[in-house]
Amino acid sequence: MSFDTVRSSMGPELAPWLAGLLFFVLAAATLEGLVQSFVRRRSYDWRAYGASLADAVGRRAVDAAGLSIAAPVLAWAHAHRVDTIALSTPAAFALLFVGQEFCYYWYHRAAHRVRWFWATHAVHHSPNELTLAAALRLGWTGKLTGTALFFAPLVWLGFPPLAVLAALAANLLYQFWLHAPWMPRLGPLEWIFNTPTHHKVHHASNPEYLDRNYGGVLIVFDRLFGTFVQERADVPIRYGLTTPLRTHNPLRIAFHEWGRLGRDLWRAKGWGARISILLGPPGVSS
Repeated sequence: MSFDTVRSSMGPELAPWLAGLLFFVLAAATLEGLVQSFVRRRSYDWRAYGASLADAVGRRAVDAAGLSIAAPVLAWAHAHRVDTIALSTPAAFALLFVGQEFCYYWYHRAAHRVRWFWATHAVHHSPNELTLAAALRLGWTGKLTGTALFFAPLVWLGFPPLAVLAALAANLLYQFWLHAPWMPRLGPLEWIFNTPTHHKVHHASNPEYLDRNYGGVLIVFDRLFGTFVQERADVPIRYGLTTPLRTHNPLRIAFHEWGRLGRDLWRAKGWGARISILLGPPGVSS
C-alpha cells in the first residue's frame, strides 16, 4: 500500500469533519479580529488576516498537485516496517502520542536551525502581530522540502501511516489556540503542556527569546533538551522576523526567504560554502 493511497483514503470519511473544523478555525480567527476591533477597540491588522487566509488557500492549491518528496520514503518505511503496532490499547495510543510529539519537536527545531527548512517555516513567523489567523500561515513548500521525513521513524516502527497523519493533524489543530496571546496563564499545566504563554515566546524575535519553545502539545521536550524559555517581565515581546517583513502580498510572503536563500547560494564561493548555507542556521550567508 502506497502512502498516497493512505492519504487519499482519508477523504470520504473525514471530509465532513475536516470541513467543520475548517469552518470553526476560520470563524474563531474572524471573531477574534472583530472583538479586538469593535469591542476592545484595539488595533487589528486585517490586511495581515487576509494574507494569512490567502496563504492557506495557496497551500491547499499546491497540495492538490500531490507533489511530496517525503511520500516515497514514507511508503518505503511502511513497506519495510519492523513490526505492526495495532492501536488497540491505551498504551499504544500513548506511545504514538509521545512518539509524535518527540518527532515534532525535532522537526520544529530543525525548521528553525536548518535554512532549507526555515525557508518554508519563516512564513509562519512573518506576521508582526500574533493572532489566531497567524496560525493559518504555514507556507506553500513544506511538502516539497520533506518535512514529513521527521515522522518516517514512526511509520517504520509499525504505526499505521493514517494514524501518524491523524496524530500530526491533531497536534497542529491543538496549536491553533496557542496563537492567542491574550489567553491567561494556566497554572501548573504550564509545566507539561505548550500554552499560549509559551508559544508567544516562540514567536518573539527578541534575542532573549529566539529559537525557543518548539513543542507541539507538550513543553516537556523543551525542558529536557534545554530550549525552554519563560517570558520575562523586563523584555516585552516583539513579534515577527528578526528583519520584519512589511508586506501583505501572499507571493512575497511565501517566497521571500527562498529568494534570500537563492541569492546567498548564488554568491557563495564553492560547494562547501553552499552546503553550509543550505544546512546551516538562518543568518549564514557565506
